[in-house]
Amino acid sequence: MIVKQRLIFILYSLCASVFKVAGTKSKAKGSQGQFPITQNVTVVEGATANMTCRVDYNDNTSLQWSNPAQQTLFFGDKKALRDHRIELVRASWQELTIRIGDVSLSDEGQYTCSLFTMPVKTSKAFLTVLGKPGRPEITGFTKPAMEGDIITLACTTSGSKPAANIRWFRNDKEVQGTKEVNATGKSFTVRSSLQFEVDRRDDSVAYTCSVEHVSLTTPYMTTEVLEVHYAPHLEITHSLIIPQEGQYFKLECVSIGNPIPEPVLWSKDGGELPDIERMIVEGRELTITTLNKTDNGTYRCEASNHLGTSSAEYILFVYAKDFPGPTTDPNALGQHGPDHALIGGVVAVVVFITLCLIIVLGRYLARHKGTYLTHEAKGAEDAPDADTAIINAEGNHVHAEEKKEYFI
Repeated sequence: MIVKQRLIFILYSLCASVFKVAGTKSKAKGSQGQFPITQNVTVVEGATANMTCRVDYNDNTSLQWSNPAQQTLFFGDKKALRDHRIELVRASWQELTIRIGDVSLSDEGQYTCSLFTMPVKTSKAFLTVLGKPGRPEITGFTKPAMEGDIITLACTTSGSKPAANIRWFRNDKEVQGTKEVNATGKSFTVRSSLQFEVDRRDDSVAYTCSVEHVSLTTPYMTTEVLEVHYAPHLEITHSLIIPQEGQYFKLECVSIGNPIPEPVLWSKDGGELPDIERMIVEGRELTITTLNKTDNGTYRCEASNHLGTSSAEYILFVYAKDFPGPTTDPNALGQHGPDHALIGGVVAVVVFITLCLIIVLGRYLARHKGTYLTHEAKGAEDAPDADTAIINAEGNHVHAEEKKEYFI
């Protein structure tokens, strides 16, 4: 039926053209300058496409639109194909515009506008239909993951034409994934995956899959927030740099772990906390309302979850009231700062005094040794042999004694 209608329209057009050529030679010559003008059209699947054909000069010759299958859609203002999506927008001797609604990927192709002169002149217009990608989904992750697990995140979108582009972001930083593209009819299914070993730094991290396509004004995005379980880690923080007698003091057991380590247990010097009113425990906090020397010791907090147990220690040394103390906390490393400073000072003084004594003693010995040698040498310089030198030396001593007696 459609072929029959098309043949009727063509015969009608050819007959009309023949009559016009035979009747008026000048019009036939003028028709040689008539050319249909069309433009390519690009639309997104599901939208509406307007196909327009124009001629600058027309001597009442009909225009016709045909689809990629060479089926006549409109011949002038007469509809030839029964498709409710196709409508006439404008029909005149200079223009033929039709509208194709709810465009599908199958509508893509080369459309032809024909001007039925003698010979028939045509112009081609390509209708490009963009396949809009579906919203992405992230699969492959089951909450929660355990620290050390290797997981694969997969992001998939289908229905795009041309193939969509997928990008991954770890929080705000882009990371590279592995991309796969598969054709499904005239559209494409795109899949991108990430594989990595999770650790505690991945806990609560947002992994975002972004789908970009020429048909989208803004990318489609979907996000998966990871939950990673890991063993606890504890640290103790304190409220005072230099704890002194009479002050208010608080220790807090800061726990890092998922699930949150519970409960927190406090102890002192390997045993239970003293049962005194000044020492108050509230969950992760240990408060001593008024410090004194009896509070000195090693405080320990301990907590656990199903993956393990952790503990932390703090050595407390309470200083006398108004003690100037160092500018940093000597308890931070579990050591008493002033004691070490005192020992260091004493050692330095002892070393200094020892060095001084060695120097004085050395000078004294050196001086007396020189004097002794000098007296021994007296009278020996002119002696012809050793015996004479000894006699001379002894004689000198005798004379010296005699000289001393003479003066006495």
